Amino acid sequence: MHEWCKNKNIESILDYLDDPDIEDDDMEALVREVDEHGRLPHHWLAGNAQYCTPALAGVFVTLVFLSPKALIIGDNAGETPLEIASRSRACAEIIGLLSLTFKEARSLSEEGMLRLYAPVAYWRDEMYIWIESRSYADCHKFINEHDDELVREVLKYSNSDLLRFVACNSQAYSDSLMFLALRMIHRHPLSLIATDKDGRKQHRLAGLFNACNEIVNVLRLTPNYISSTSFPTLLLHFLPIKHNEIYGTYNTACTFIKHMKYDKAELTEVEAVVEKPTRKCDVCKTATTKTCTRCKHTFYCSPSCQKSAWKKHKKTCKAPTTPPATEADLRTLHKGIALLNMCIQRPGAGDGPTSVVLEFLLPCPAY
Repeated sequence: MHEWCKNKNIESILDYLDDPDIEDDDMEALVREVDEHGRLPHHWLAGNAQYCTPALAGVFVTLVFLSPKALIIGDNAGETPLEIASRSRACAEIIGLLSLTFKEARSLSEEGMLRLYAPVAYWRDEMYIWIESRSYADCHKFINEHDDELVREVLKYSNSDLLRFVACNSQAYSDSLMFLALRMIHRHPLSLIATDKDGRKQHRLAGLFNACNEIVNVLRLTPNYISSTSFPTLLLHFLPIKHNEIYGTYNTACTFIKHMKYDKAELTEVEAVVEKPTRKCDVCKTATTKTCTRCKHTFYCSPSCQKSAWKKHKKTCKAPTTPPATEADLRTLHKGIALLNMCIQRPGAGDGPTSVVLEFLLPCPAY
């Protein structure tokens, strides 16, 4: 464990922490073991946390949960993990976690710390639970209610393993499961070409899990196809025709929401979609493959850079082919307002438009 933390071998740490054959007592004993320098794993990892990833944040939370006393223990040089992290200029997320007191760490619990300091890992774990229990409505609620950047990071986390998990749990077809798979690959098309440790492509794994033919066909799609196909077209192609009326209402709501969110241009990953040389962030000049979703012309490395440039960029940010507003557009807005008003008046309004217009999002019965 000390060598893994010293060398920032996060993958090996995760494999050990996720191993079901290791007893909790043995795991806690290893995490609390001090080396010849008087250091715990927390000390070594604190010195290697200059850049925070979802995996690193998740590992750090687990280490603190297993041994919260490590927060106040100094090594042979008298430095606590927080002091090492501060000296090493660790990222803000890790500094914040290590700034907790022993009492605060104990009261927060692992779940509370994950939610605060490793939200990507927390929501990935929640999605795992919902998919395994076929609670697809909870998955859709998470996608509806959270920031698009967080949703994409959750879908990308650990080599897009959530899509593999969907394939693993898709022996029996259901409309709700298919809708979830389509939403996931539409939000993150590159998950279709994610590979496992042996280098096998994502869609080939579906057959290994005996996934139903419908899901296998979806996983055989390419990122280029997904990126060039509208979401309503995907729905109509891969879901039964009986839901056409529902799709029409759903798409009306989505169109209205896009109008309402006009001042929030999103970022789109284009690494495997647009074969062009690496671009640079328009703000900090860092190499990036993320472009403004609307204009697809200006590149940014992160939402923070995009937000800082938005006041100037929004004056020139336009879709490549955006026709002027028509009477049909105004009718769409009117229908959207009516639909959202219905959502507010219905029980569970906080679930968003899909809770009203997509009937097949109800929890599936156990097989």
